[in-house]
Amino acid sequence: MAMLLGSPPAYVPLCKDSALNRSDEVLVSLRRIIRATDMHSRYLAKTTGLTTPQMLLLQCIRDKGELTIGELANQVSLSQATVTTILDRLERRNFVYRKRSEQDKRKVHAFLTEDGVAILRASPVPLQEKFAQQFSALQDWEQSMILSSLQRIATLMDAQHIDASPVLDVGALDRSSSTVEMPEDAFKPDEQ
Repeated sequence: MAMLLGSPPAYVPLCKDSALNRSDEVLVSLRRIIRATDMHSRYLAKTTGLTTPQMLLLQCIRDKGELTIGELANQVSLSQATVTTILDRLERRNFVYRKRSEQDKRKVHAFLTEDGVAILRASPVPLQEKFAQQFSALQDWEQSMILSSLQRIATLMDAQHIDASPVLDVGALDRSSSTVEMPEDAFKPDEQ
């Protein structure tokens, strides 16, 4: 039976015998998203040697042209410190170089090298780019429903206070930190 574009999908249980309840099915779907993100990150690393945030910075430099480090950080929704750390790694690999502005010596701009342009040409499409294209094709009501549901799930999982950027990747974005900072009240049982 064909589904009309824009109509909500019917609820279809994962197991015919109803062994999983709806909360389990939500967790299975979340796990699939996490695994898809992790698998794509590994594929990107294997084929290019880059992390998703590194790829996004290279693409932003290519697409936006001459940007200061602060402007670049704003464009990719990462902190300036994180962008600087990522650029340090990309510069060591000869994918980017930084140059002081001729007009304002306080400003530093990032540029792609020939190697940076070449690695972008050889790279797969980032997972979040595919997602963004498909998500933007959805009707407004469906986009709002998805966003609302995910925000509610974040709240149910006590994750609403975790700082995050719109980057589909797992782990620390600058890959320099192996620890996760959690708010003091995270994951405490509700007091009733």
